[in-house]
Amino acid sequence: QRGTYKGQPLNGKLVETHIAWVILTKKLAFKIKKEMQYSFLNFSTLDKRKYYCERELLLNRRFSTIYKEVLPIKREGNHLYIGAGKGKIIEYTVRMKRLQTAKQMNFLLLKNGVDTRQIQVLAKKIADFHQRTERIYTPFNKALAKNEFNDILKVADWIKLNLGGSFSEEVESAVIRSNAFLDQSEQLIKKRIKSGFWRDGHGDLHSKNIFLYSDPVIFDCIEFNDDFRQIDVLNEVAFFCMDLEAFQRYDLSQQFMEKYLELFPCMESQDEEKLFVYYKCYRANVRAKVNALRAMGSADKNEIDQCSNE
Repeated sequence: QRGTYKGQPLNGKLVETHIAWVILTKKLAFKIKKEMQYSFLNFSTLDKRKYYCERELLLNRRFSTIYKEVLPIKREGNHLYIGAGKGKIIEYTVRMKRLQTAKQMNFLLLKNGVDTRQIQVLAKKIADFHQRTERIYTPFNKALAKNEFNDILKVADWIKLNLGGSFSEEVESAVIRSNAFLDQSEQLIKKRIKSGFWRDGHGDLHSKNIFLYSDPVIFDCIEFNDDFRQIDVLNEVAFFCMDLEAFQRYDLSQQFMEKYLELFPCMESQDEEKLFVYYKCYRANVRAKVNALRAMGSADKNEIDQCSNE
């Protein structure tokens, strides 16, 4: 099908994620949500996809200027119109400014292209955002927290079959230790909620969602499930630090936290330091599960090898 935006042919590259399609042109990006429904996400109707496009625009504008507007996609015959045009509305899209791939942080980390100054600028940006964003006082649900960590057991059989018994034993051991830690830390977590350290944050803060311009650009926060975004700030930055450490950049992880805590002192006791480590383990757990699910859906042995390496 042919497509146009503002009367001009829409020529670009199509990129697919597990929940969206993204059309990348020279200067713009158009994100279209897939028609799907999971326990944690519901894009099943056109109205819902429009609503979550609008949520994506609103929430990401808290820390990024690249999000421009939500536009209808119309179809007349074999022609698609983004924005103005004839025909019936068949979808909605979020229009964004396209950024330079060369400045995406995950690629820069692979090239050893991230330095202390950039990390400190980024720490300041995130600390400033966390300090001003909404505080969340939803009561702590320990059973839910346990289930979120223990969900990795759903792929334990596959892990044992494809990666070996030692890997599956490690998963089972981690679940036991997680349950015990949450039992021990329940009062601390409740205290942190009462103290205002749970905030409406980003929810998916890792290097792939950051572009290191002189003023770093953070994008693609979680809009489809508030519970994934409204979390302890330590949980949020733990994801970022875990990601840095996965790149073997423990130095950058430490530098980030030193600057972040200087600007936003939210981890002052040994028990809070242990909680921060727990959150890093939880984020590594989620990444392991996602990699396992990806490998389960692939016949490519390289996917399985990558899963074991990560």
